[in-house]
Amino acid sequence: MRLVTPGDSAPASVNKYLLPHENQVITVRRHPAVLMVPVALVLGGLIVAGVLSNTVTAAITWVWWGWLILLAWFVWRVAEWSVDYFVITNQRMLLTTGLITRKVAMMPLAKVTDMSFKRTIAGRMLGYGEFILESAGQDQALTNVDYLPYPEQLYLEVCEMIFPNKNPEPEAPLPPP
Repeated sequence: MRLVTPGDSAPASVNKYLLPHENQVITVRRHPAVLMVPVALVLGGLIVAGVLSNTVTAAITWVWWGWLILLAWFVWRVAEWSVDYFVITNQRMLLTTGLITRKVAMMPLAKVTDMSFKRTIAGRMLGYGEFILESAGQDQALTNVDYLPYPEQLYLEVCEMIFPNKNPEPEAPLPPP
């Protein structure tokens, strides 16, 4: 299963980090489950603000200003999520994050010595997982990539790229009619 076909183009925010001789293979955005905690905080804050506005009339303005700040933080988190991508090319893996301060973590596919993924119970229920990458040598910029959608499919695709079948079996000839 190809999540992005080779003819598709990566978003402009990611495409500028690809080398001219690289072919984009997979580009995915992190799973929306990364926003579960901010959503819960905004909804909890709304409930608390509603209850406090009915019981404490003296500080009602401050309560709602506090909730608006919490809402602005939530909008910021959604905006950050919308520009974060995990990209796999034919030569390396990239994780681009950040809205104002852009961070691009990269690991060459040739340097990956071990790769695994894990799924928590919530991850299995909602459809996300985490990649754990290891390489020989020093600490790498890209070791954990969490909240990835379709982790099994991504894992198989990446493993096929890292460890290609060097001795494919020839196709069996068709029997005569």
